[in-house]
Amino acid sequence: MQRCLVLIDGSNFYFKLKDLKLHNLLRFNFGKFSKFVIRSQKLVGAKYYVGRIRQDGTEHTDKMLANQQKLFENLKRHKFRYVLGYILKSGKDYHEKGVDVNIAVDMLVAAYENLCDRIILVSSDTDLEPAIKKAQEKGKIVEYLGFSHKPSVAMVRFCKESRLLTKEELESFIK
Repeated sequence: MQRCLVLIDGSNFYFKLKDLKLHNLLRFNFGKFSKFVIRSQKLVGAKYYVGRIRQDGTEHTDKMLANQQKLFENLKRHKFRYVLGYILKSGKDYHEKGVDVNIAVDMLVAAYENLCDRIILVSSDTDLEPAIKKAQEKGKIVEYLGFSHKPSVAMVRFCKESRLLTKEELESFIK
């Protein structure tokens, strides 16, 4: 039985679900999702990476922060740890920072400390390629878990295995 670590790039995940009109993460059953993606293997950890919302005194950020706190409660209920980067505001736009680095570090720690046999990576971020390559060199299987409506051809190429989720599969995790 393989030991599996599930790593989800939160922003990437949210926007792919949003494309499918399935983006209510407060109703998403992350526990059921992790059981589905590991199949009959052993789950040794599940992490969700996201930028921390900071209040700036506006109603918009107050609402965003309240929703993020509800998301964290949902993740905790389903035995997911959340790992925080930060959000940089540039004019009216928000940019997530530090999330990819956190994912890459956790992949490398898992590989070098032999914490798992398989890393299931839910991210289409090609910046993770060096960490993927190094984890695979250390004998770990890195599986790209993408979305059938917007697969990352590069991630399929980088990872030893890949699987694309359909809208129908994803709908089953929304309460």
